[in-house]
Amino acid sequence: MTSKPKTFSVHWGNGIIAEEAQVKTEHHIPTLQLLRYTDGALEGKVAVRFAQYSLRGRFGRGPLIMSADDVEKMRASLRETPELRSLLKTLVEGD
Repeated sequence: MTSKPKTFSVHWGNGIIAEEAQVKTEHHIPTLQLLRYTDGALEGKVAVRFAQYSLRGRFGRGPLIMSADDVEKMRASLRETPELRSLLKTLVEGD
């Protein structure tokens, strides 16, 4: 059975969360998401969202904070998200 993709909605468009890397920590769940716009001004484009969820699964509105240990765990989680990982690699290393 194929699960329904997660969706997102912002003022300038909406779409699906195409890829997601998460790590569970003692206090929250840092999350990196590849957003694929399916509607609105950015239809067809992708973006990266740096997010956090509470341990109960509630989306956090504050800044994403990760310890050095969490960064290492996130790197492992990103192995399952090739497109997101490639986009982040461009952020860090350039073309």
